[in-house]
Amino acid sequence: MDLVEKIKVLQNYLYIGKFKKVIEGCKVLQKKIPENSFILNLTGMAYQGLGQHINAITFFRESLRVDINNIAAMNNLANSLKASGKLDEAKEIYEKILQINPSYINGLNNFANLKILWNDYDGAIKLFSKAIIIAQQKKINHINILFSLAGALHSINKIDDSIKILNDILKINNNHTQSHKTLSSIYKYSQNNIKTIKHLEAMRNVNTNHNLSDAQKIDMFFAIGKAYDDLKDTDNAFNYFEKGNNLKHKISISNLSEETNTMKNIKKIFQDINISVSHNNFSKKKIIFICGMPRSGTTLVEQIISSHKKVYGAGELIYLNNVIKEEFFENGILKNDKIIDCQSKPTNIPNRKYFNNLESHKFSESIITDKAPQNFKWLGFIKIFFPNSKIIHCNREPEDNCLSIYKNFFPASAMNWCYSQTDIATYYKNYKKLMDFWQIKLPESIYNVSYEKLVFDKNNEINKILNFCELEHDENCFNHNKNSKTPIKTVSITQAREEIYSSSIGSGKRYKKFLSDMFDNLA
Repeated sequence: MDLVEKIKVLQNYLYIGKFKKVIEGCKVLQKKIPENSFILNLTGMAYQGLGQHINAITFFRESLRVDINNIAAMNNLANSLKASGKLDEAKEIYEKILQINPSYINGLNNFANLKILWNDYDGAIKLFSKAIIIAQQKKINHINILFSLAGALHSINKIDDSIKILNDILKINNNHTQSHKTLSSIYKYSQNNIKTIKHLEAMRNVNTNHNLSDAQKIDMFFAIGKAYDDLKDTDNAFNYFEKGNNLKHKISISNLSEETNTMKNIKKIFQDINISVSHNNFSKKKIIFICGMPRSGTTLVEQIISSHKKVYGAGELIYLNNVIKEEFFENGILKNDKIIDCQSKPTNIPNRKYFNNLESHKFSESIITDKAPQNFKWLGFIKIFFPNSKIIHCNREPEDNCLSIYKNFFPASAMNWCYSQTDIATYYKNYKKLMDFWQIKLPESIYNVSYEKLVFDKNNEINKILNFCELEHDENCFNHNKNSKTPIKTVSITQAREEIYSSSIGSGKRYKKFLSDMFDNLA
């Protein structure tokens, strides 16, 4: 087999998601041809597929060292920088790419996705639209750009426009599983709704296609499971959820032990940190941090608060997590001396870096919501370095919460702990221990919102939330489902646009017979 054929085989492995095989194959080729920009770029893409962006960045930089004009490697480098939270660096590279080639479709598409992180949906939609026009002119497949455009429209509540594009995609390629999954998240499946029943049948037909990649199979398992869940067909729903979770767990590297060690280490370190020593140099802008387990109601609470005329809803930001990892971790381990040292410095480095990142968002409000759920790990840091902030902790009945995680697919590699019943239960127990610790350390600083109380006593609970946030009454907060000013990018996107409903409360009971591994561990 000659070099060209070997590379084609590796490219095919990349396409079907066999990233480890690509890395192994590229290592063999690099021994023979160490200075090949294409092979170095291919290796980086495989690490990118595994979510190992630090390794990916190394190979993309090497690829560009060998060939400074490798625009594909440049684009891939920007993508991994973006995924690593280095958004300004990514922006500079995307802009450089588009200066070199203003019609580079991948650059337009990926730069648009960066703009979405900054909630610049107008800018993103313009770039997507330009990319689509160029692709049509060149007769290039542009389904993925159409899908990105549909996602952007969905986030800003242009549901009908999004559905139309998704159906247009399926007319071009009925096996586009991401479009099926997104439609599944939007539709409410009912035996009385012929359109949704036809879509379920279409998804079942796609699922029988033996040429689907593992990623495509996972899309379909979760999408079909959701449809059966709507139809209250619990047996079929669980069958598909289980298939989706098992396959994702099989092909992913679980990060449960890393998360467990981090939470244990945080408790150990902050046992001896004087949290009352807050930094006295901080931005006068106020952050409302909304945290808790994923699927605990954080998106709903953000929609309520950000409906207020004085509040900017920034969404699920990665900035706090990235700043803490940069400043206080060494080789993956939290260091107490770094925290103590930063407490006494004249410059509040975490606060400054966080707000520097926020500058790319265009807003005039002085109050901002950050609803990254797993910021619950960083409450001690928030108390020290963001002393004028507010902390809202969302909690939900454990079985319902953990079931909701099991029923959903999360694309971020940071969520790789959530595809096993026992892993979900273990994560939940560690979360609960850490929150109990924070409640003792910060008894006056955390406001706990019960999802169940919010559902059954909406007006009273919203008033309490506004009082805690020191916000005056605003009727918009009581009609949050009409709020389109705050984009939603999470799996809660459809539910959070609806009026508050109670149908998900007690949902764990329906699945109890299937979830003994999870529920017994929770107990």
